[in-house]
Amino acid sequence: MAGRIIMNLVYVGSGILARSFAQAYRQAITNASKSGVAKEAIQNTIRKGGMTEKEARLILGVPEGSPMEEVLKKYNVMFENNHKNGSYYILSKVQRAKEFLENLYQAKVGING
Repeated sequence: MAGRIIMNLVYVGSGILARSFAQAYRQAITNASKSGVAKEAIQNTIRKGGMTEKEARLILGVPEGSPMEEVLKKYNVMFENNHKNGSYYILSKVQRAKEFLENLYQAKVGING
């Protein structure tokens, strides 16, 4: 008898807890959309290639504000070195970093030009 009562309490309690989490989640989404945080979060999570500008620059070893020619030189050196050694993972990271910085550079030129 006591086991049945305990199981009912656990069952009812877990249902209440699940509903309260769902309600809190809905409220958090509503608050975020009102304050504009949701839009910013979406922009930060849906990044081209899953990479940030800082990460792309670290991968290629180029400082912020460096010209595209320097980015391409670093890319060519790193690509050739990793192509010879056969590291596909690093090769793909170098490729994605170059693509990201190219797209960023084109977007900046498009805005300014």
